[in-house]
Amino acid sequence: MDAAAGPAVEIRGVEKRYGAVQALAGVNLEVRRGEFFALLGPNGAGKTTLISALGGLAIPDAGSLAILGHDVRSAYREARRNVGIVPQELVFDPFFTVRETLEIQSGYFGLRDNGPWIAELLDKLALASKANANMRSLSGGMKRRVMVAQALVHRPPVIVLDEPTAGVDVELRQTLWAFVRELNAAGHTIVLTTHYLEEAQELCSRIAMMRDGRIVALDTTANLLAEFSERVLRVKLGCELPATLAATARADAAGWWRIPIENTAHVEDALAKLRAAGATVEALEVAEPELEEVFLRIMRREALVA
Repeated sequence: MDAAAGPAVEIRGVEKRYGAVQALAGVNLEVRRGEFFALLGPNGAGKTTLISALGGLAIPDAGSLAILGHDVRSAYREARRNVGIVPQELVFDPFFTVRETLEIQSGYFGLRDNGPWIAELLDKLALASKANANMRSLSGGMKRRVMVAQALVHRPPVIVLDEPTAGVDVELRQTLWAFVRELNAAGHTIVLTTHYLEEAQELCSRIAMMRDGRIVALDTTANLLAEFSERVLRVKLGCELPATLAATARADAAGWWRIPIENTAHVEDALAKLRAAGATVEALEVAEPELEEVFLRIMRREALVA
């Protein structure tokens, strides 16, 4: 395969077992160059195991993985140079400052005179004021920013973010996503795992969903939303639902009625039926298609066939 023309990430038939647990059960996946791609799934689905295999930290029992055409096992050095991985766990050396941590990480990749890029990372991730602070003195959110900077210190064309905003404040989330969007716009491939589905819906153009070590859905975000979710008028009534709407509406867990709509005219039609029936509307809103609903429907579907 011509490495220059191939995908950013190529995963073929990857299997991994830990004792009786089948963590990965024949995963096949391609991530295109320049994509902002989401890998979603419940806890235990195999996402972190797959990411560990991409970084060479977990050796698969079968199958292959490649970064920009470089096999993760047979061409480990080239593959590792082309990917930056931000793990879920906060792993750091407590004896160094933030700047020293990034300088040491640069040394792992043979990078000298990397000061200007380190300074830019510190600025973009709002770490400049902590550059000379010891790592053990930082808050959890600040430590996570340093881990992002470590993953980016060698300017990798492929960036893998494993739950990068788990347990961090809103300010960090906004700072991080602004910077990652810049990197993606500059041509970097981004692979994201997150339990914040609104982040994936807003940021990612294509999504894969995992369950029990397998890919169970793979499509563009727009196609998944169109197939498994819908635009609805949500109304809370002070009375029974009129019979004219009973065929299409359904109640959600919060006690709101969800009435499918396609456009403004359908909103007017539903409200007219409510008025004609003398229904008391206590609250209403129009809800756009949501990735959370897509995710839940696909996971329920897979649970039924398991």
